[in-house]
Amino acid sequence: MRNTLSALTLAVLVLSAGHALAQDPGGPKTREQVRAELMEAIRLGNMPAGDDSGRMLNEVNPSAYPPKPVVPCKTREQVRAELEEAKRTGNMPAYDDSGCMLNEINPSAYPPKPVVPCKTREQVRAELAEAIRTGNMPAPDESGCLLKDLYPDLYPKK
Repeated sequence: MRNTLSALTLAVLVLSAGHALAQDPGGPKTREQVRAELMEAIRLGNMPAGDDSGRMLNEVNPSAYPPKPVVPCKTREQVRAELEEAKRTGNMPAYDDSGCMLNEINPSAYPPKPVVPCKTREQVRAELAEAIRTGNMPAPDESGCLLKDLYPDLYPKK
């Protein structure tokens, strides 16, 4: 009973902390929404088993929970098409221990990778101005903290 209560308490804390840190753009969740999510997690067994394995309850005792939805596998033709595309573009591991892809070792033998459009100078400047305004920049020391964390009174609250 005590382990079940501890696991339940831990699950509630994890759910509430995870949602608080996620900063949902739709606003904070209501008590009913959090309860509904907790009840769904309990129903599906998506909660820590309470042992040192790190597994979920539905992994420890799968017969006690509804089966997970099966994702349809790729067909043989889809896999072959992906392999041919990888061969054509060189997006396959090299035949050595380098860990590089074929198109990285011999880029002239394969078509160039598509170039992702970069941000404009104005976009970068706007992001920098916003980071300076909100203190979302690293402190000029070795602490690894952001300016807004070191000096919370100097920057606007969220």
